[in-house]
Amino acid sequence: MATANLLLHPVRLRILQTLVGADEMTTAQLRERLPDIPPATMYRHIATLTQAGILEVVRERPVRGTVERSYRVRQDEALVDADARATMTKEDHRQAFAVFTGALMADFDRYLSRDDAEPAREGVLYRQGAVWVTADEFAALVEEIEAAVARRTRTTPGDGRTRHLLSLVFVPDKPDVESPPGDEP
Repeated sequence: MATANLLLHPVRLRILQTLVGADEMTTAQLRERLPDIPPATMYRHIATLTQAGILEVVRERPVRGTVERSYRVRQDEALVDADARATMTKEDHRQAFAVFTGALMADFDRYLSRDDAEPAREGVLYRQGAVWVTADEFAALVEEIEAAVARRTRTTPGDGRTRHLLSLVFVPDKPDVESPPGDEP
């Protein structure tokens, strides 16, 4: 498992989000999807992710005197696990969340910047809901959601499929002061 500092760097997170579910991409393809990242920066962060075992080289082919590599995310390594999250301070979480939401905004902006973007027709969805659950029920809910997403990650491009990015955030919404049972308004 990777550390939060390794995964939650703004450029590395955008590279990973671009590659997730895309099977494999070359650096040139990544640069097309992320044109605001300078080439040297892109290469440096891809090298960092590859050396850490988060990206894997799945194909190499000679192109004009150099070697073009295709990369894929190693899903099992692209996670900040529970042990690593437990060592993060509140400030670490604040910074990680800021990087995450910044990358989410960049993805959304990239989508909206396309001339052919049609949010209503293409099912763009952002919503927030609340559930009242025990710790065990919450764990089961997370497991159910992860299983549902995992089932869909096994599909491949083609047959009219369009790649959709799913971003989940779970935040406890604790009241500042606990009310005794029956005192709710």
